[in-house]
Amino acid sequence: MTSTKSAVLAAPLWTRYKVHHDRVARDELIVLYAPLVKYVAGRLAIGLPSNVDRDDLYSYGVFGLIDAIEKFDPTRGLKFETYAVSRVRGSMFDGLRAMDWVPASVRQRAKELEKLLHSLSGKLGRVATDQEVAEAMGITEAEYQKLLHDLQATSLLSLDEPWTTDGGKSESVRLLDTLIDVRGHDPVTAAEVSELRNTLIRSIDRLPEKERLVITLYYYEDLTLKEIGSLMNLSESRISQLHTKAILRLRGQLSRHKKKLIEN
Repeated sequence: MTSTKSAVLAAPLWTRYKVHHDRVARDELIVLYAPLVKYVAGRLAIGLPSNVDRDDLYSYGVFGLIDAIEKFDPTRGLKFETYAVSRVRGSMFDGLRAMDWVPASVRQRAKELEKLLHSLSGKLGRVATDQEVAEAMGITEAEYQKLLHDLQATSLLSLDEPWTTDGGKSESVRLLDTLIDVRGHDPVTAAEVSELRNTLIRSIDRLPEKERLVITLYYYEDLTLKEIGSLMNLSESRISQLHTKAILRLRGQLSRHKKKLIEN
């Protein structure tokens, strides 16, 4: 992420670009904040299949950075990095979706597991254990762990997935956008986004302790899976599994809320 020194250097550049429409200043801002793109690409690259080129990921992110620079309003008192990260990340995901890098069969298996996790949670009144999930699927626990490994790539998109507000008649928001107030909304949309945020928070609170901790450290504290593994004294592979399970649980729990938003 960019340093305080970079922010100081950026101040006159923002004035030159936003006030005087100096295109050279815009280009200098792109270069200055390029490390932000590299940072986001490095975090997202963890767990991606080998056929995804990190340079392509970086290129997608640069488009997001440019868009963020063009739309950012320095007079609102927001930190540019906070504003830009979700847009850089979103641009990378848009590029990945265009590549269709996750096979349809894998996506289908992920959706089926989401529904099963949600169904078991409703029946048991609590989060199902790995053994209970495996038994419900008619597979061994080892096979279930292998399935989680195969599905880990699909879990990288979930918190950036566009969710429709106002019955699809208005704008869509990403779940990460609901965690940070980066722009104003009309009262109706703001209320819907607030409801979605609260639903997400409640869903995270219901996760098993280790999964909740992984989600918190990864998405709120910006730690990598390797860093989280060191803190929790677990392997990076195990942390990746916990992350995948947490995301699948969240998507299952939020599915009814998403359907409600679309139908209203």
